[in-house]
Amino acid sequence: MTIGPDAPTFTARIQGIGADGDGLSRMADGRPLFLPFTLPGESVEARPVLRRGQGVVGIAETILEPSPERADPPCPHFGTCGGCTLQHWQDEAIAQWKTGALAYALKQAGYPDAVVDPIRTTAPGNRRRVDLAIRKQAGIAIIGFHQVRTDNIVQIETCIVADPAIVAILPALRHLVPRLQAIHRDASCIINALDSGLDLLLRVDADLTANDRRLLAAFAAEHDIPRIAWALKDGTIEIAAQLSPVRMMLTGAPVPVAPGGFLQATPDGEAAVIAAVLAGLPEKLKAKDRIIELHAGCGTLTFALAQRARVIAYEGDGYAVTALQKGSAEVGLHGPIMAHKRDLMRQPLLTNEFKDTAVVVLDPPFGGALPQIEAIGASTVTRVIYVSCNPQALTRDAAVLQRAGFALASAVPIDQFLWTSRLESVTVYTRAAPPRARARPPR
Repeated sequence: MTIGPDAPTFTARIQGIGADGDGLSRMADGRPLFLPFTLPGESVEARPVLRRGQGVVGIAETILEPSPERADPPCPHFGTCGGCTLQHWQDEAIAQWKTGALAYALKQAGYPDAVVDPIRTTAPGNRRRVDLAIRKQAGIAIIGFHQVRTDNIVQIETCIVADPAIVAILPALRHLVPRLQAIHRDASCIINALDSGLDLLLRVDADLTANDRRLLAAFAAEHDIPRIAWALKDGTIEIAAQLSPVRMMLTGAPVPVAPGGFLQATPDGEAAVIAAVLAGLPEKLKAKDRIIELHAGCGTLTFALAQRARVIAYEGDGYAVTALQKGSAEVGLHGPIMAHKRDLMRQPLLTNEFKDTAVVVLDPPFGGALPQIEAIGASTVTRVIYVSCNPQALTRDAAVLQRAGFALASAVPIDQFLWTSRLESVTVYTRAAPPRARARPPR
């Protein structure tokens, strides 16, 4: 069958939703056909336009039989902006699908009877961290998000998921960007809405000029922005303007988050993750017991965990480790918290480093933590709490725990990425005894 913009259309029935949120159908030869903005049960007039892996991506030219679950998208940018891809689906149906996605991920990992808690869903207008694409062309600035599967940037005038303070600064940012000499064509800007105000990190083409610095300082003063930083090509960060201290309160600790520092996407999502993690701790955990926390960031979970026991925290980002250490010093937690810089992807903790650990808590990046999970499985650890933002990586890593004798104790899905296919989850795994003890023959 011909594939491309001029390919003939045919009638396709949508059989389900894929991992990326596209409707799933089949080509005549059996290959998967991915059709964005379609829903299960719908009949559509489809045009196959490009190959993707072993499948084909198409366009639904016409919805012939709409699903009763189809909704009117609430955002004017829906369909072009790649940020939200599921606004055409009713919220209850999305919640059911995401809950099922976590159950399926755990089933694939060897937990066929996994019981998944009801999903925790955050409210719109709550996203406090955005990574904006910037393009300067013809004397104007385009600032927004990339269109799905293209290099095009969609100019964002409004965003119903983002913190209103972030949306409010966009017009002024569009006015500023054309005057910055360090931006030749493409750039990006991470905006974190901290407790102290907006915090901006620019990633630009070249070094800032003296005039760029003056412009950024004036911009910060005019819009009451505590800090604006920029990232050098080698990854180091330099402060372009700072008018006041920055802070984020994490379980009562004032943490000076680094420019562009990672945070849970929403306050509600952060609270749900913390609650699920704390609920997964051993009931008889003592203050003198030891928790190892991996991929600790700047302390989103660390300070909450430190209220229950001693925490040995590991993080690969030096800026985040410094922020965590300063936050713990502010509240006098140098004893209960020990923070170490360590690249856990290149140098995961070894099996013997988990000796005498009551529980391991980890919140790895999107790709998961396979080498680290393998070391945990071979250790004497009996309880693992895994925070995941990628069901596929979770399947792989949880399968390692399953083979190491861990049972699934709980699974909590958290939707803080509204109208997207992304899903946060907290899963807890336990085993009765370490491997050596289980391996001893009976006397």
